[in-house]
Amino acid sequence: MSIPLPVFIAIPLATAFLLPMFGKRGKDAATIVANLATISLLILAIGCIGKSGVYEIGKWPIPLGINLVLDGLSSLVLLVISVVAAAVMLFSAGYMEQYTAKAKYLSLFLLMVAGMNGVVLSGDIFNLFVFLEIASLASYALVGFGCGHEELEASFKYTVLGTIASIFVLFAIGMVYGNTGALNMAYISKAIQSSGLNAGLSFALALFIVGFGLKAALVPFHAWLPDAHPSAPAPISAMLSGVLIKSLGVYALARVVFNVFGVSLEVGWLLIVLGILSMVAGAFLAIGQWDIKRLMAYSSISQIGYVVLGIGLGIMLLARDANPAWASLAILGGLFHLANHAVYKSLLFLTSGSIEMATGTRQLKEMGGLARRLPFTRTANAVASASIVGIPPFSGFWSKLILVMAAVQAHYYWIAAIIVFVSLCTLIMYLKVQRYVFLGELPENLQDVEENGGSMLVAMIFLTCLCVLMGLIVLVPGMRNSILEPAVRVLTDGLKYSDIVTAM
Repeated sequence: MSIPLPVFIAIPLATAFLLPMFGKRGKDAATIVANLATISLLILAIGCIGKSGVYEIGKWPIPLGINLVLDGLSSLVLLVISVVAAAVMLFSAGYMEQYTAKAKYLSLFLLMVAGMNGVVLSGDIFNLFVFLEIASLASYALVGFGCGHEELEASFKYTVLGTIASIFVLFAIGMVYGNTGALNMAYISKAIQSSGLNAGLSFALALFIVGFGLKAALVPFHAWLPDAHPSAPAPISAMLSGVLIKSLGVYALARVVFNVFGVSLEVGWLLIVLGILSMVAGAFLAIGQWDIKRLMAYSSISQIGYVVLGIGLGIMLLARDANPAWASLAILGGLFHLANHAVYKSLLFLTSGSIEMATGTRQLKEMGGLARRLPFTRTANAVASASIVGIPPFSGFWSKLILVMAAVQAHYYWIAAIIVFVSLCTLIMYLKVQRYVFLGELPENLQDVEENGGSMLVAMIFLTCLCVLMGLIVLVPGMRNSILEPAVRVLTDGLKYSDIVTAM
């Protein structure tokens, strides 16, 4: 491994501490530096594809020292975070001009990125918690960045529920350490394999599921998300929905279940139920919304359910010793949907920010006929909507198709039917957006709205192209084998993770 893993944390962390020094007069320089940081992280993440390794901080060997681990799963999530962060930072260059203290915003943004990268790379559960808190604290501040009544209320609610989630995770870490005498994931896994799961470890696993479920906004732990997403600036909504709930919630949960505690039927079915509840409840609640960002927030709850359903189905099939190809296909669908959702939902929130900035409203009933005034935003929104609905050949179609195929092959036809049904509900909600935002008559007060250009437009074009091209990841064997298959193998190998890490 030629890339030192600490740079993924050091670059955004160091830049975050430097940016406030620029102040108001140096906001253009701060914007350039912040964009260079996120672009550098994207280039480094691309360079990590297909690589693996362990970096020992201070050359202290595990389990004594802190270590960072790069494998197929962490490299995939790292790439997703870097793609979305680079696009959102580019969009922020123009969008955040309407706010004061832009350098502080950029600093908090990079602090959040550093925390997410740390969560993905951490090889021990305590430092995973530390990085999780860094990302969470930055996101709490960013949700309330506008300092209005709505923003501060949403930020307070998010902070309270996020802190409760963190307490669950910290208690779970304490119980794991008390029962195994280790914090390193590989050594915890070895201890559990040798002595088995006792009542304390089983309770710790339950705490992890609740804590990470809250971070992922799974139903019934979703109460913070519908308020946080609409209140936050559009770029932060894109980051929260695109990557934060995945890295702090889904990734951490998958890593702990598959590679530390081991798969079980009970956990598999629990995640399947939570995934289906999130899919259905999120879709129904989204259809009834008239605030465009609130609609997309509930849609995120629904879409994260697809990811958790795929992972839960994979756990259940592995625990049943069913055909390994079925489990691999289910996990492949879940992870690919994670990557797809990160891109198209980020794009949807960026288009909602462009619409709100141009019109001054988020209410669907106050818009209409904007296709003529905002043609590029309309195109980007249409492509992202087609992707999230699952219309071929856009990216969302392929991940949903894989999930349906996995359910059918495993003879769970009712799961396949639910996936199709929720996709139809998703079609209804985004047809509603198209109808009330872009079609119909243009209101008198919106006759003079103009398209937002510059970096905002470039960011939307970049993500729009990805929505079209990401299907190649599964269609082209070389790309699938280098990007997705290594991540699937990390999870299907399960407790072999401990042997692989200690041998690196």
